[in-house]
Amino acid sequence: MTNVHALATRPHVATAPRAKLAVPGSKAAIHDPRWPRVAAQLASLRGAGRHAVRIVDADCGAGSLLLHAARHARALGFTAIECRGIDGSPALIGRARAAAARCVDPAIGLSFDLTDMIAALEAEQDFPADLVLWHGSPADHQRPEALAAVRAAGQVTIADHEPAAEQVAT
Repeated sequence: MTNVHALATRPHVATAPRAKLAVPGSKAAIHDPRWPRVAAQLASLRGAGRHAVRIVDADCGAGSLLLHAARHARALGFTAIECRGIDGSPALIGRARAAAARCVDPAIGLSFDLTDMIAALEAEQDFPADLVLWHGSPADHQRPEALAAVRAAGQVTIADHEPAAEQVAT
């Protein structure tokens, strides 16, 4: 019989405990400049007695902000969360779909579509989302069709860059 106490062991290296993230990728999401406004808007909707929320993320990339927003909405008490991410990059949409597959909460519906942003946002106009997340690069602000599609796709738009005052008028 082998004496297990005599076996060589690996030395234990003490490490600082790592912060536990609520969502894979949420570390990037909470550093997104839009996150404080997203969290505040979700809290405002929930404070108004809303139980359902619909969020569209135009140019969603790998989906970290949208996934974090969905989990945050659930933590606030929303019982029906519908999220749609839109991007033109097959690799990023693939990563977003893989991350969404790990979300097992039946109250959260996630879809990530590889499509043209303007066409997808125009399709959202019939039933506008509560929140539209948009990077809104300065170049996009020079495209009136992009601005119009983003504004019509949701009740509140949260962008990285706000358009100049002369471009806000519709």
